[in-house]
Amino acid sequence: MLSLYEGFFSGGARIVHSDVLLGLVEGGRQRHRVLSLHSEVHRETTAQHMRDDPCYRSLTGAGIDITSLGRTAPLTDGTLAASAFTGPELADTARALAGADVILSLKEQPLALLNQAGLPRRPIVVCLHRSDPENQGPALDALRTAIADGKVVACVCCADSTRDAYAAAGIPADLLHVIPNGVDLLRFRPDPVARLAFRRSLGIPATAPVVVFAARYAPMKNVPLFLRAARTWLAREPTGHVVMCGAGMTEANGALRAEVTDRVHLLGVRRDMEAVYAGSDVVALTSSSGEAAPLCLIEGMMCDAVPVTTDVGDSASIVAGHGIVTPADPAAIVTAWSAAVTHRAHYTATLPRARERFSRTRMIASYAALLDTVTTETRDELRPGLSG
Repeated sequence: MLSLYEGFFSGGARIVHSDVLLGLVEGGRQRHRVLSLHSEVHRETTAQHMRDDPCYRSLTGAGIDITSLGRTAPLTDGTLAASAFTGPELADTARALAGADVILSLKEQPLALLNQAGLPRRPIVVCLHRSDPENQGPALDALRTAIADGKVVACVCCADSTRDAYAAAGIPADLLHVIPNGVDLLRFRPDPVARLAFRRSLGIPATAPVVVFAARYAPMKNVPLFLRAARTWLAREPTGHVVMCGAGMTEANGALRAEVTDRVHLLGVRRDMEAVYAGSDVVALTSSSGEAAPLCLIEGMMCDAVPVTTDVGDSASIVAGHGIVTPADPAAIVTAWSAAVTHRAHYTATLPRARERFSRTRMIASYAALLDTVTTETRDELRPGLSG
């Protein structure tokens, strides 16, 4: 199987897809390779080379071959940098496709490449990770074109909100399969030792309340709303601290640096998010659009950080009984953060019984079953006369 990535850069969709590939390879029944359109991406004020990316390193470390068309270009959120491809790029793509039985497209953006004339035809499974298909430039049209051409045999939706949004956009319902996001429960778990070590590394007292915001510096994340709430909360909580991590969440981002105040820690992209979440009391999300099944809420919740989120995508159903949903209002968010800190023990008490619902094992098993079905059906179509 061949996965197509737009590029290797910080984001939940790439983390989930890469983890799925690792799990499928661990199972031993499937062989996977990756073709990345870009070797370096400039996004969220950060240059991100694929060889520095944790997902790239995990995949190659597991023996998964990764090649690239070598593109280096700025990307706008949700939009492929270009839909025109050179002869050498198409030749490289054709060679990669020729050795695959099934293609997995990480989101719909790579379909601009797969829709090019003359490439080998292979069944395509598109992995969808947002709830705003109309807000991704030409990507939705590329998906519609691939479906009309008969190339797309299934779409994996990471959330009910994703399925509903794409169905409303005219994608045939029989193609849409929901496989909710899952995480490694051995990695993301409460860890008192990691909690203290993380806090010591930032000079945060063991008893201080901590809110973590794990997101890209992107418009859909509504960073200004988060910062307004953070300033108010820190003024009310004299011992409180706020941690911001993700692409663009650094001092090098002048627009962000000008807005932060004391007791706000800008950590950028971290490879130890399990320690960051374990060291926090609240995991916050203030997104205004686009989210489907936000990974930060699941990962943070599994580490006993209480999720407090705006009502976007499947966020409300994910945190139901374990966290708080707020309107996009700074005062309401501040009140919810304080309540989450005060009643943290209440919110985390029910998590042990809910952990299986968010399991990586469950997610990977569902992907494996779908891909096995696609592969079997494709082989049957190529062997006429066996069914009658």
